[in-house]
Amino acid sequence: MFSSVLQERTRREVMKLSAAGVFGASLSGWMKVLANAAETPAAKPKHKSCILLWMEGGASHKDTFDLKPDSKGAGDFKPIATSAPGVQISEHLPKLAKLMHTGVIVRGMSTPEGAHGRAKYYGHTGYREGQGGITYPSLGAIASQELGSTTASVPNFVAIGGRSYGSGFLGPKHQPLQVQSPDKGVEDLKAIISEGQFNKRVGLLQEMESAFFKEYKADAITDHKTAYERAVKLMQSKEAKSFDLALEPAASRAKYGTGRFADGVLMARRLVEIGVPFIEVSLGGWDTHMDNFERVKKLSGEIDSPMSALITDLQERGLLDSTLIVWMGDFGRTPNINTKGAKPGRDHFPKAWSLAMFGGGIKGGQIIGKTDKEGAEVVERKTTAQDCLATFCDVLSIDHTKKNDTPTGRPITIVDKPNAFTKMIV
Repeated sequence: MFSSVLQERTRREVMKLSAAGVFGASLSGWMKVLANAAETPAAKPKHKSCILLWMEGGASHKDTFDLKPDSKGAGDFKPIATSAPGVQISEHLPKLAKLMHTGVIVRGMSTPEGAHGRAKYYGHTGYREGQGGITYPSLGAIASQELGSTTASVPNFVAIGGRSYGSGFLGPKHQPLQVQSPDKGVEDLKAIISEGQFNKRVGLLQEMESAFFKEYKADAITDHKTAYERAVKLMQSKEAKSFDLALEPAASRAKYGTGRFADGVLMARRLVEIGVPFIEVSLGGWDTHMDNFERVKKLSGEIDSPMSALITDLQERGLLDSTLIVWMGDFGRTPNINTKGAKPGRDHFPKAWSLAMFGGGIKGGQIIGKTDKEGAEVVERKTTAQDCLATFCDVLSIDHTKKNDTPTGRPITIVDKPNAFTKMIV
């Protein structure tokens, strides 16, 4: 029955709903404290958001936020002063350097996973893949559940430029909407048939699914119904224009630079403005086993303008204190250079690496943690993924000790056993 209804749709209509995330592999389309002021009820904003800038492949800490110019394998990159006294970062991040007083660099990251897939899963969920036989929800899904609006037309979790980890056992309501090409937005949201015709077809499908569910009571039908309803709501909403970058003034758009990541970061700002609580933007290419220095120089250029424009725009709009920006990736890269070819690189290195945070009401201009002179060992304030996720939750006013039940009734803590990282920044 259900398949016969889909067969009645034109290829174009199916593409529209697919673009809105309806026909994903899982049948779901929507895939303490950093500032004391943020803890007081009077100072808390009505809404908080998080923008996760994910550096796919894992960025070299020694070439971005933790340079060691006198170390072995340092390369030619030079550290430069920033707006935060005593804090230096790469010369290839000059615009971001001027805004480091709004940010915190965590140089003590140390995690156990050295394979990309497992490291990404761990970084997004705080749990190791396969642990307990459960598919755990990502931070984006947690934010969707804890901060999102159940009546919002736009999904509460949007992933731009790459597939993110989803809702796990929290179910389809908290899956991310995937936007692969931000310059195209969520393609084909506008129906090519009349509103009346579209509503009739949607009504017919709802009737047939309802009858089918009464007979078979399949979970997949509920999942699909949830995703379908969200797609239709988005298609018919005025907020959908936030995905259209053509509506952004040319001068404003130019500040972000060009390319998919720049467009994704701009879209993230537009989505924060309409209240979306969690947006993830991915930038690939950081798996620099070969030609590390040229590639990191190029990639640094790709993040410098968008990130600095994002911070400045949010500040000017009064949204920086309520928006946490996190820059991180799978892990770091080896402190030494490999000898795999004419253009040497750096290999996977989860033992010591860096991430950066901006906004969110945190006290900026700080460094958390320290690596040794080679950038190979954490010698002060070793920080785990659980520490970071608990911190992110606290900044966003999410109780990271809360437990969610799996479908079998097993209680799972949002963040399992973090250390005291959330108390390090006041």
